[in-house]
Amino acid sequence: MEKGKVLITDHLHESLPSKLALLGYEVVQNPEVTNQDLLQEIHLYKGIVITTKLKIDQIVLNKATELRFVARAGSGMENVDVEYAKGKGIHCINTPQGNSDAVGEHAIAMILGLLTKVHSANMEVKNGLWNRELNRGIELKGKTVGIVGYGNTGSAFAKKLRGFEVETLAYDKYKKGFSNSYVKEVSLEDIQGKADIISVHLPLNNETSYFISKSFIDNCRRPFYLINTARGKIVNTKDLLTGLNDGKVIGTALDVLEEESSKTFLTNWYAELKQKDNVILTPHVAGWTHESKERIADMICEGIRNLELQI
Repeated sequence: MEKGKVLITDHLHESLPSKLALLGYEVVQNPEVTNQDLLQEIHLYKGIVITTKLKIDQIVLNKATELRFVARAGSGMENVDVEYAKGKGIHCINTPQGNSDAVGEHAIAMILGLLTKVHSANMEVKNGLWNRELNRGIELKGKTVGIVGYGNTGSAFAKKLRGFEVETLAYDKYKKGFSNSYVKEVSLEDIQGKADIISVHLPLNNETSYFISKSFIDNCRRPFYLINTARGKIVNTKDLLTGLNDGKVIGTALDVLEEESSKTFLTNWYAELKQKDNVILTPHVAGWTHESKERIADMICEGIRNLELQI
């Protein structure tokens, strides 16, 4: 017996449609669907599977007369009005463990890229330049790494740092007592006072918007490298550029940007960022590995299955 239609709104793992069909759903795939499209057709669906590109706000939810669940392929729920959905009896599912290892590995790669200058050295050699001294690297061993936000990705990142013989410090406003063999729990002030490298692993909300700003950078007592694999709007890019120009920020690696669309490449801050040799930019792919893609699909189906057992 079919339970109704589920809309998949992005290019997710190829196993997802068949697994949803096994759960009894009729699957509709439309990776090109827009928010405007949703307003016209959301009433047709019992469930919707989303990434970050669609906004499931009150306007959409008011049209979703048959919707039973919103499944987010990933962890962040900032594009879903979760409380409003709950008030309408719509369940929200996410998959925070699905890509945490991928994000942790990407953050490691970004740190090593900054310290060893692999990205710039690679381009120089390919362009016929052989500058050994200018590409002399810095070792990660012996450095202090500060993790801001100790959830799934922050803790996965800490585990992967262990073999590099670094001191790993972590701060989380909403967690206490999490010190272990991988990490030492400290205050934010401790991280700002001691860290050579600061990696951000926060969700985006009213508290964390522009968390990394001029005041944060000014309160850091030593120059540091900044890594952001979380959300772009956690970092005030203009303030970051000021920090880079002043030498307060030695280098930065950003997998996420304030604006992630075709408009990105037209902004003044992007034009300045891309000119800097001490800046690495990737297109929001830290959690987007082949392995995480399949794992997230499995976790979506598991979440839906568990939901059905509860209702």
